[in-house]
Amino acid sequence: MPITRSRSYHHGDLRAELLQRAEATLRESGVDGLSLRGLARDVGVSHAAPTRHFKDKQALLDAIAVSGFQRLAAALEQTAAGRAIEERFRALTRTYLRFATENSALMALMFARRHSPAAGDVMSRAVDAAFATPVALIAEAQQRGEVIAGDPRRIALSAVAALQGLATFVGSGVIEVEAADELLDETTTHMIEGLRPRP
Repeated sequence: MPITRSRSYHHGDLRAELLQRAEATLRESGVDGLSLRGLARDVGVSHAAPTRHFKDKQALLDAIAVSGFQRLAAALEQTAAGRAIEERFRALTRTYLRFATENSALMALMFARRHSPAAGDVMSRAVDAAFATPVALIAEAQQRGEVIAGDPRRIALSAVAALQGLATFVGSGVIEVEAADELLDETTTHMIEGLRPRP
């Protein structure tokens, strides 16, 4: 009902509601299916209402990507708590693969580099937050002598790149979903063994 929508808007919830609907549209129809006018129609507000939060479609895409990185950061941070390092690493890889395969369209947007310069610091902070937990875990393992020396961020990004590649293969059907867990376990083992310090 319009009154309910108006009340939600005035309480500052419209932006979150638009982002939630935009992500659903992204899953269903891709980037080309997104428009501010369509979102306004779907959410039940005036055509002009979304422009109070997103000046154009690019600003909307940037906001979706930022939200995705923030959600990924929260999922990884929650997963990594209170475990031994190897167990935490395996838990992180499972969480990342699950997030990536369940949100394939979102991940494609997040890593598409279509973000505008206007996203700037907000995007950079969101990306840094998304990788903060893997980077911190690598740094901790290095301090314990369990991982080779080197820039923790570069090492973490290499691991994430392998996981993202696996997620892409699963999402595209190159690897069947049923085989993903087993292959993930093998990939994680290879990463762990490859990161151990050499004698």
